[in-house]
Amino acid sequence: MSSPPSRPLIIYGPLITPLSKRDALFSDCSLVAVSAQGLIEWVEHSVEPEQLQDLLAKHGRSTEDQDTQFVELKWGEWIMPGFVDTHTHAPQFQNNGAGAQYELLDWLTHVTFPEEEKYADVEYAKKMYRRVVRASLDLGTTMCCWYGTLHLEGTKVLADIAHELGQRAYIGKCNMNRESAPTYQEASAEDSLRDTLSFISHVEALSPSPSGALVQPILTPRFAISCTSDLLQGLGEIAKQHPHLPIQTHISENSSEIAYTKGLFPHCSTYAEVYDYYGLLRENTILAHGVHLEQSELDLIKSRGAGLSHCPTSNFNLRSGSAHVGEWLDNGNKCGLGTDCSGGWTASMITAMQLASVCSKVVSYYTKGDDASITGRFSKTQFAKYQLPIPTLLWLATMGGAEVCCLQDTIGSLEPGKQFDAIRVSVLPETDNMHIWYDESDSLESMLERFMANADERNVMEVWVKGRKVGGKLLK
Repeated sequence: MSSPPSRPLIIYGPLITPLSKRDALFSDCSLVAVSAQGLIEWVEHSVEPEQLQDLLAKHGRSTEDQDTQFVELKWGEWIMPGFVDTHTHAPQFQNNGAGAQYELLDWLTHVTFPEEEKYADVEYAKKMYRRVVRASLDLGTTMCCWYGTLHLEGTKVLADIAHELGQRAYIGKCNMNRESAPTYQEASAEDSLRDTLSFISHVEALSPSPSGALVQPILTPRFAISCTSDLLQGLGEIAKQHPHLPIQTHISENSSEIAYTKGLFPHCSTYAEVYDYYGLLRENTILAHGVHLEQSELDLIKSRGAGLSHCPTSNFNLRSGSAHVGEWLDNGNKCGLGTDCSGGWTASMITAMQLASVCSKVVSYYTKGDDASITGRFSKTQFAKYQLPIPTLLWLATMGGAEVCCLQDTIGSLEPGKQFDAIRVSVLPETDNMHIWYDESDSLESMLERFMANADERNVMEVWVKGRKVGGKLLK
C-alpha cells in the first residue's frame, strides 16, 4: 500500500481546475498547500517568482522547511483534478478491443459473460485485478466506480486491491439471477442478497472509519434484465436500510435492451420507472449510458437527484448510439463520464473526453435544424445542438463525475477544504508522446486542448489520492 505523506506538500506552478460547466480556471503560476492528512489547506493564484517566499512566509512556510515537500513545475506541466470514472467493469479489461462486431446483448453472451465466469477462480482475480487497478491509476483515474462479477470472493479481492493501491473507489458485486448463461447467474434472489450483505460488511471492515473510507461498497444490480422482481425488491429494501449506500446500474443503452426490459416489467411504462418502482432511483444512484432516454425519464431521474454516466467509447464501439448529453445538461441532470471497459476499448478517461467531444459534434450535426423543438423544451439552451466546449469536457471528467458520485464537496476541483485528488500532467517532449506538439509560447488553454486530444499514460507523471502519491510515471 502507498504510504501517506510524512510531510506536508507544496506545489508551485501551472494549475487547471473546473469552475462551472462552462468555465475553468487556467492559472499560469499557483501555489497549493496540502496537509499531511491530504487536505488542500490553501491556494494562491498568480504567484510570480519574486513573490514566492513572501507568500510562503505569510502562511508560515518556506522552501527550506525540512518537514515540507516542495514541488516546482515546469512550463508544459500542470496539476489538475484527478479523473472520476463513473462506470467501468474490472473483470472485462482482458477483453478490451474484442467483440466490436456485436451489439450489446450478443456481446454480453459471446464475449463478456465467458470472461467474467473466470473470476470464480480467486487466484485469477488476484492476478487480473491488480493489473486493472494499477492501469486505471496510472491513467490518472483517482476515483472509479467498479463493477465486479457476481462472485463474492473474487469481488472482495477487487476491493482489497483498490484499498491496498490507494485508489478511491465504489466497488459492487453484481446482482444477476436470470437472463445469463446457466453457469453464470446466481441460484436465487436469496443467495444474491445474502452475498451482497456479506460483501458490504467486508468492504466496510477495510477501514476503521467506513464513512470516510476511500473504498466503499455500492449496490450493483447489473441491469433490470438480469434481476428478477424479488431480487430488485430485496435490493430496494437494502437500499432503504442503508440510505448512504450508493447504487449503480445500466439504463437505456441499446434499443433491443429497452424493448426486452419493458417486456419483463409490463407494470412499468419506461426503463427508469423500473428502478424507481423498486426504490433504486435516488440521489446516490449512478445510471450508465442513457443513450435512448425519453424526456419523461430524464425528468424522473432529475427529480430523484440521480446521476448519468456518459460512456461514449462504449456507445460508439457497440453501436448503441450517440447520447444527447447537451440536452441532459440543459435539463439539469447530473452527468459525468465513464470508460465502460470492455464495451469501451480503453480505460483512459482522456479517450472518454475525446469521444464525448466527437459524440457532441455528431449530435449537433443531426440536430442543427431542431431549433424549435429543442428551445421549446428548455427555457435556455446552452449545450443542446452544440459541440461541448473544452471546459465542459473537463467538468464532465472531474467535477461532473464527483457530483454523480455525491462527492462534490470532497473531490472534483482543486480548492481549499477538499481532499487532494490530483494529477500532474506534462506535454513536454521528454514524455516521448510524438502526437503532442509542444511550443513554450503556447497558452495553458491550448496545452489542455492538445492534452485532451492526444495524451495517454505517458503524459500522466504523478497521481495523488488524498495527498498520497499512488500512480503515474514518476511513481515507477
